[in-house]
Amino acid sequence: MEAYDRFELLINDQIVKTPVAIASMAGVVDAAYVLERADHIGAAFIGGYSVDGPTMDASRRMALEGRKEFLYDDPLEELGRQIDMLKQSDVVTGINLRGSTPAAYAEVASAFEDQVVYEIDAHCRQPAMVEVGCGEFLLQHPARLVEIIHALKSEDVTVSVKIRAGVAADDRDLARVIWKAGADILHVDLMDYGHTRIRQIRNSCPLTLIANNSITTFNRAMDAFSHGADLVSLARKSNLWTLAGLDAAITRVADESGWYNAPKQLCRGGDIRALAFCCMPVKPCPLIPTLERVGLSREDYLKLKQEAVKGTPLEDGNGTCFGSLAWCCKISSPCLFRNMTLEQKGLSAREYMRCKHHLAGEIMHRLFDEGETAAGSR
Repeated sequence: MEAYDRFELLINDQIVKTPVAIASMAGVVDAAYVLERADHIGAAFIGGYSVDGPTMDASRRMALEGRKEFLYDDPLEELGRQIDMLKQSDVVTGINLRGSTPAAYAEVASAFEDQVVYEIDAHCRQPAMVEVGCGEFLLQHPARLVEIIHALKSEDVTVSVKIRAGVAADDRDLARVIWKAGADILHVDLMDYGHTRIRQIRNSCPLTLIANNSITTFNRAMDAFSHGADLVSLARKSNLWTLAGLDAAITRVADESGWYNAPKQLCRGGDIRALAFCCMPVKPCPLIPTLERVGLSREDYLKLKQEAVKGTPLEDGNGTCFGSLAWCCKISSPCLFRNMTLEQKGLSAREYMRCKHHLAGEIMHRLFDEGETAAGSR
């Protein structure tokens, strides 16, 4: 359970040992590719795999045009072989799929059930794929994407959706549609939008969020984490050296801080998880417009946090500004009163941040799963 205690990440009821993943690359990322890198990744999406006649024809056309593709006569047989190979690893396995109908996806899920995560490829922009109704076609026709999500969820499996930022009319609205349709994971190719787009999506849905595209350095990974990502994924630069470096550095942050993807504070551009660090709404600051955007009155905000910390080490704190650690800021912000209170309670900085992590999780649960509120923060 060490990995779970460190990152508190589960996907498909499996412990994710590190929040570093490999994204699919058609014709490249298969089981063998993943197994070579398994020591330094927590999840991998093999594929993309075309799973019906129209998409396999599109794959053949793309291959003739010089692109790498996985080409085979029996999609289910090949996927079964790949999945069996990956059973020897502790990497959470996802299969990136391209189908022309919802039924094509459901057929795959029926065959392999809950062994893997099923990732809908709403990302490919090659004309051959778009013409048969997958890839970016789904971002322009979200009703079809919803049908595919429903088809997969009818098989009681874990569903990821891979998208490309900036293609849909509004990525925040799309994220909400994907969440409300029942998906579990949103895998986002950020293109050139960076952490601003991650924050917008995090503020719009509670899905497990994977940030992708050029996140190959520790600083870029931490930027994504501090604005809402749960994992980062690599594709072209998913070499052993880069993966090992990211894994080691992120693990060190988790062990030292207690919350590897803690958000920046709200007043410094953090996402709505940062409400866990906000004080009472007693002065003009970014908290006030944020509460308005998420549809919380000041009274509801006070009640939410007070209830969320009951029975936890954050409930009291007589030496703090507002008499409770619930209203105290991020440990990286200097505060004599908070630190004295932590010392008196015998609560380490790491334990304090773990408590704040759990508080943020409860806030997200109340806002989305109970309140079904979208923040829409920019």
